Amino acid sequence: MGDVMDTCLHQDPLPHWVPQTAERYLLHTETGLSIRAVARAVGCHASTVMRQIHKFESRRDDLLVDLGLKRLGKSHFQPPEDIETAKKIVLPARPETPTEEDKELEQEARRVLKRLCEPGSHLLVGEEMEQAVVLRDLPSGQSTRTAILHRSVAEVMALNDWIDCVKSGKVTLYEITPQGRAFLKCGGVSPMTTSVGFAESQAAFSSAPSSRAIEVNLRKTNLAETPLTMLSRRRDPDGNPLLTDEMIAAGERIREDFELAQLGYQCDDIWENYIYEGTYANDNPIIPFANSKHKEAHERARDALRELGQDLGDVVLRCVCKLEGLEAAEKEMGWCARSGKVILRIALSRLAAYYKHRYGEHGPLIG
Repeated sequence: MGDVMDTCLHQDPLPHWVPQTAERYLLHTETGLSIRAVARAVGCHASTVMRQIHKFESRRDDLLVDLGLKRLGKSHFQPPEDIETAKKIVLPARPETPTEEDKELEQEARRVLKRLCEPGSHLLVGEEMEQAVVLRDLPSGQSTRTAILHRSVAEVMALNDWIDCVKSGKVTLYEITPQGRAFLKCGGVSPMTTSVGFAESQAAFSSAPSSRAIEVNLRKTNLAETPLTMLSRRRDPDGNPLLTDEMIAAGERIREDFELAQLGYQCDDIWENYIYEGTYANDNPIIPFANSKHKEAHERARDALRELGQDLGDVVLRCVCKLEGLEAAEKEMGWCARSGKVILRIALSRLAAYYKHRYGEHGPLIG
């Protein structure tokens, strides 16, 4: 390493998800290290580091990339006090394996990327907004919210090239990239590299056990063609849309709650118990949710399924929340062929009425 000693200008270990290219860019811009010094520290050619630094510099116009780099620079990189100190900088420490926080962040990113795969979906974020939102265009020309997330999660997705800016302004729009789709299909890949020099192969980013069932669902399901999106384009014999905007929005709300609850605690059995028995463990299950957001989402989904009752709740759980096909649901539940869409339509109408009565015109707030 030459004159690179053992001084490290960082406050905490660098998160496992940070791309090495972003780390090298921040070492150069935040600590003042020359490109050659960064190259010596990471053990690769200076031209490789220069190319990576120029790539990130060209992305600073992207709101999320810029905010993410500023946040990392402030929390993990500090400029040296003098030239002698600059000669002793080494790379910030990284955990050998993803931390629980890294795993939770990956789960959240995968949940949002899955919604961005649906046609007409965009992620919207503003510089002064703490939250970002995913909206999907409906056939009527209106749009419905399909996911809400903290802006820091969106910054992670932008820094890893999983989303890309398509429109700038007071509100910036993003869409999923080929890298984001590949991340979903491969079951989770770490953005950080494990080799030095010119090697840029990627290492496995192990998923938390609680996301396993969701990953299986992703492999079995066409992310762009869920039963709800398919039916939203259908029309009845009179030429009217089979589903109203209110029905679609209600379906998206319960799916969002279901997925948030599943991330917090993976247990499929509880949902059927709520529908068929109306209770679970004396109506007071001891569930170790990761945080209050997951617990509140679980309670909203639980109450909605109970309100729908056995048959209507079951079809919503299967086709809207778990993304099972209508034909499979009809067969499993012993219904006549092509009756599933009629029953699902009734269920979504009841669900929309329930949300409006309980939460008001815009449904439950999720944050």
